[in-house]
Amino acid sequence: MIGGAAVSWVAVIAIFLSNVPEGLSSASGMKQAGRSATYVFGLWCGIAAVSGVASLIGYAVFSGFSPEVIAATEAVAAGAILAMIADTMIPEAFEVARDYAGLITVAGFLSAFALSKLGG
Repeated sequence: MIGGAAVSWVAVIAIFLSNVPEGLSSASGMKQAGRSATYVFGLWCGIAAVSGVASLIGYAVFSGFSPEVIAATEAVAAGAILAMIADTMIPEAFEVARDYAGLITVAGFLSAFALSKLGG
């Protein structure tokens, strides 16, 4: 995107699919903690707004960086996502869907792989 390329529909679908379980998990946790639907929705709207501003700032800052710096930054971000999934989401998924957690995880990675191949 920094080089001026458009975002593919595959990337949009992949990002949406990867965020759905995270959003549902945290929204469910907040509801169980007694938070109102207004609070949960407001929090997610705030996060979306802050993320948009952070994306704009990141685009402005990183547009002048070398491909190596961008690749290293993406690698660190990917590692952070994997650490979050391993620490938070997998134990919670195993607690709720004990017998199917592994199968669901593999299906998610397979879906992401298939979408990446569809996008070229």
